[in-house]
Amino acid sequence: MTVPPSDLERIAAIEDPYQLIRVTTERLSAAQQEVTELARLRRRVIQELHAQGVSYAQIAEQAGLSRGRIHQIKHAGPAPEGAFLGMGAVTVVTPLRLDPERNRPMLALDDMRSGKRLEDLARSFGLTVASDNVSVDGQVDLNRPGLLVICGPRMSEAMRTAYDTDPVITWERDDLGWLLRDTRTGVAYRSGSQVDPPQPTDSAYLGRLPRPDGNGTFLAIAGIHPNGSLGVVDLLASEIATIWGQVGDKRFSTVVGVEYNPATGEPVRTQLASPLYRHEDD
Repeated sequence: MTVPPSDLERIAAIEDPYQLIRVTTERLSAAQQEVTELARLRRRVIQELHAQGVSYAQIAEQAGLSRGRIHQIKHAGPAPEGAFLGMGAVTVVTPLRLDPERNRPMLALDDMRSGKRLEDLARSFGLTVASDNVSVDGQVDLNRPGLLVICGPRMSEAMRTAYDTDPVITWERDDLGWLLRDTRTGVAYRSGSQVDPPQPTDSAYLGRLPRPDGNGTFLAIAGIHPNGSLGVVDLLASEIATIWGQVGDKRFSTVVGVEYNPATGEPVRTQLASPLYRHEDD
């Protein structure tokens, strides 16, 4: 969608050169995001029509484009599954922890690694990416669009309250530590550090939860330990199209099982440990 002439005229009439630079930069950024999302939407519709049995020739005829152009659109531009993470712009949120030696906030290496990889994944789909943090005392504003939050209930009361809205997967705590429970099946998912002998495995939450203000949703990721969070990002990097095909942009939750290299903490095997539960079905 082009900028209305009135907007162009208004921007061109700005006399302060520095303000003009700021406004044009902001408007160009917004326009670029819009172009990316329109291209993603167009590619998705073409793929969906073809999956329904409509030929490319029929799509081209009805859309007023050549068959070659339809083929080009289908294989070029931002992938539709990128919408699983958001549209236009997203913000990756990771928790700050208290450095006991210096008594100041710090971002742990494991959290930094998960956040950076999620940022890279979002950028690979043409999304504009920003970063933010949950404060040391657990404060975070969840009433913002495009949030991808890597944080468990232990680090933030706001996140603990958000997780409590999940109708299927719950966080619990017992003498062994935190665990995830599938309330449909009663199965408990734990970290390998809680068994004897310890194992290099973890369990993690992946879901889309409602914002506290009710005006949208946000993506939540949290391992019982940081290895689990990293495993979820690893799973998304390889299986996001499959997950997107099952849940789209709707509310859902699932448990991810992660096996990692004990020397490096890097995931070596990740898989869905529970079903993908669509919350609208509840």
